[in-house]
Amino acid sequence: MKPPHAAERHAPVPARIRIAPSILSADFGRLAEEIAMCEEAGADWIHVDVMDGVFVPNLTFGAKVIETARRATTLPLDVHLMVVQPEKYFESFVGAGASVLTIHTEVSPHLHRQLVRIRELGCGAGAVINPATPLSAVAEVAEYLDLLLIMSVNPGFGGQRFIPATVNKLRRARHLLMSTGSRAVLEVDGGINHETIAACVQAGADTFVAGNAIFSADDPPAELRRLRELAEAAATTSVDSFATGSGRTTIAHGATE
Repeated sequence: MKPPHAAERHAPVPARIRIAPSILSADFGRLAEEIAMCEEAGADWIHVDVMDGVFVPNLTFGAKVIETARRATTLPLDVHLMVVQPEKYFESFVGAGASVLTIHTEVSPHLHRQLVRIRELGCGAGAVINPATPLSAVAEVAEYLDLLLIMSVNPGFGGQRFIPATVNKLRRARHLLMSTGSRAVLEVDGGINHETIAACVQAGADTFVAGNAIFSADDPPAELRRLRELAEAAATTSVDSFATGSGRTTIAHGATE
């Protein structure tokens, strides 16, 4: 994978903003309709939170929900595995329609092997780090990442408050990706709303998971569009220099980054 040119890495480039609504906060009695609403409102990805009740307290989705989401949209499915032994699910989740699988470093002692295996299956490979996990957890595998997800809350529940220290961590994550020549997407998940999205853009994030902020709004499509407007405005005025991660990763099901 060819690293970006040095001049590109150090130029202030407006981010190619991606909004990824999390269906964890959707109405499951109307899941297909909720996903269609997000797509019509301009969502870039659909975020699917898989929880096993072990790594995190709650129990959520499996392959069948991924299959349902895949039938409902052609958008990339961004599948976040909050599970122990995530490698047990790679084949079934890719077969169900996942476009990118993101696994937690905290439960992946063989992270390099697991990322390589995800890519072998024809899927985008991502790593997640929790708020207390240092960026060094992904430093040695940055070149194998299609996506780096920084948690801005402790995983397991929707509707949590954004942890302010995440902004500095995003800035350091962007510099890590730049310094290693990685052009992975830099995603942030947790407490993303009107008050937090601009600071995350200015710190270097380009992809934003939003669940409660969208689905609990009086007008969810308008809220999704408003989040994009705020993010794009912040990107054009950002004082940070960062490579955006756009241009490298081809995600399955028709989305070329």
